[in-house]
Amino acid sequence: MKNRYPYYILFVVVCIASSCTTVNITKYYSKHKPVLDSIEQTYKTQYRKQKFSLLFTDNKYKHLSLELLTDSIRYIYDFEIQETRLNDTLEKYHLDLSSMKLLIGNMQSVHCKWIDNLDYYVDEKKNYLVYMSMRKKTLRLPFVEPKYYVLSYFSQPQYYDSEGRLLDHRSRKRLRKINNEIFYRVNDKVCYTVSTLFR
Repeated sequence: MKNRYPYYILFVVVCIASSCTTVNITKYYSKHKPVLDSIEQTYKTQYRKQKFSLLFTDNKYKHLSLELLTDSIRYIYDFEIQETRLNDTLEKYHLDLSSMKLLIGNMQSVHCKWIDNLDYYVDEKKNYLVYMSMRKKTLRLPFVEPKYYVLSYFSQPQYYDSEGRLLDHRSRKRLRKINNEIFYRVNDKVCYTVSTLFR
């Protein structure tokens, strides 16, 4: 019986950590809505100039991975955000420097780890959504995978069922999964999921 005692304590700690540190994503979105919406709009504007995604590779949000897509090649650059070569690279690919600095700063302020654009089709018509993730704040425990809130910004209102789950546009009965995840309503155009993957 004595040998089981440490495992019991660990189980209790994990349960407390998972329940007490959960953030309500709708409250989080409401609190940070101006910044999150600014991130989405700035990203969309710059993405039209040059396809790219951004990823913070450290927990202090000081190191940035910039992925750029051209017609034939995918480039991946790693920077510290204060490096002058970051500015040089942004200018080289015709991304507006002040807008990109605003985007990066806003992402840091709300701990947005990653942002990208995702293509999807409705009635054979190509659409786009902005996809961003924030690490879910929980106690860091050994052997426990970190989880992420993933927000999806659609350009038009979506359909949801009575439980707030995202529905397929055509049937309005079948659930629409994004990257094999079920998403839940934040508002008509924004939905979220909780995932062990940030992208």
